[in-house]
Amino acid sequence: MIKKPSREKLRCGRRWRVRRKIQGTASRPRLNVFRSLNHIYANIIDDNQRMTMISVSSLSPELRNDLKSGGNMAAAAAVGKLVAQKAIQAGVKKVIFDRAGYLYHGRIKALAEAARESGLEF
Repeated sequence: MIKKPSREKLRCGRRWRVRRKIQGTASRPRLNVFRSLNHIYANIIDDNQRMTMISVSSLSPELRNDLKSGGNMAAAAAVGKLVAQKAIQAGVKKVIFDRAGYLYHGRIKALAEAARESGLEF
């Protein structure tokens, strides 16, 4: 009997296939998104220095008390808005969006659109 690979294994394959082509620099870092069942995370990463510049999630102290749930579209939009605000304060206006193998739909799309509306360009 042939065993099908899991969704997570397929997503990781897509993620690495895209990561070979995308690289964040100091002038244009990478905005990486990770989605779990209960929370959403966004990191701005400079791959040349191998350094995470900014990290925001639905568990961040700024958002934790305001959000009813960390795993819905409202939480994703709040994380996108906060990551954009922190990036602009750090002097980052342009980023490369790395959706990490997830479809550009739902929470990933809500985070990206909220970051764009708050001033990030990608």
